[in-house]
Amino acid sequence: MVEEYSLAAMAAVVVVLLLEFCLLRTGLFARPAYWITMVIVLGFQVPVDGWLTKLDAPVVLYADWAISGVRVPWDIPIEDFLYGFAMVTAVLLLWERGRVAREQA
Repeated sequence: MVEEYSLAAMAAVVVVLLLEFCLLRTGLFARPAYWITMVIVLGFQVPVDGWLTKLDAPVVLYADWAISGVRVPWDIPIEDFLYGFAMVTAVLLLWERGRVAREQA
């Protein structure tokens, strides 16, 4: 059975990928700047999310039924990385689409 947060995080990734490849077609994934941005995001996400979700003293609690149980590194649920990818990528895609629209106007 796919857990609630797992399903939502996976769906968010699929929606963002479909948005880029079928609708917006910004070419964002081909740009080194995008991947550098994602490394920077991970550089901040890992320590902060690791502190928030550490199993020995969590600030944020996840119901066992809501997540897959896969946690990497420092007890971070894998779903947090999927959600973070989808959220940041969606914002960058829409930002890029807006930039192109402004340039064409």
